[in-house]
Amino acid sequence: MNAPVTSFDAVSVAVLPPVARFNLRIAPADVAQASAAFGLTLPTKIGQGARSGDRAAYCIGPDEWLLHAAEADQQAVVSAFGKARADTPHSLVVISDREMTLSITGPAALDLLSVGCPLELSRLPVGGAKRTVFDYAQVTLIRDGEDAFRLEVWRSFFPHVHGLLEIATRELAVGL
Repeated sequence: MNAPVTSFDAVSVAVLPPVARFNLRIAPADVAQASAAFGLTLPTKIGQGARSGDRAAYCIGPDEWLLHAAEADQQAVVSAFGKARADTPHSLVVISDREMTLSITGPAALDLLSVGCPLELSRLPVGGAKRTVFDYAQVTLIRDGEDAFRLEVWRSFFPHVHGLLEIATRELAVGL
């Protein structure tokens, strides 16, 4: 069979639709103002995430958050933070087009991700996120469930990462 395998009973890899994605840098003392602007309480511990409806926030550094919203809400989020800027200095950068997201689900998801990721993935809590690498590409890994992950990959590295996942999926499918 020469067709690319992107899933089998134990794991599935799928490209997810676009989201509004932002990188927020703000002083930890001003997280309450950022939470009010975004409409979701931002987590304050590195690696933690918070989610409500279409909004999600992941603390990925001491003063850095990855924010997600519905694609249609991008301008509303930018406007809300624009108003907050008058009282609260911060940097909000729209990174929606920079990255693509892969969903990796199934009982073999940890095995598949361990092919290119150096982290001990079983220690990443559900709802958490980590900036890491997959092979040599910088990625953000988000754990949505025990066997469900999202891998956010810079668009320029996407063909490489997706290709490695396809190869590893085929290898897992035949028992390698």
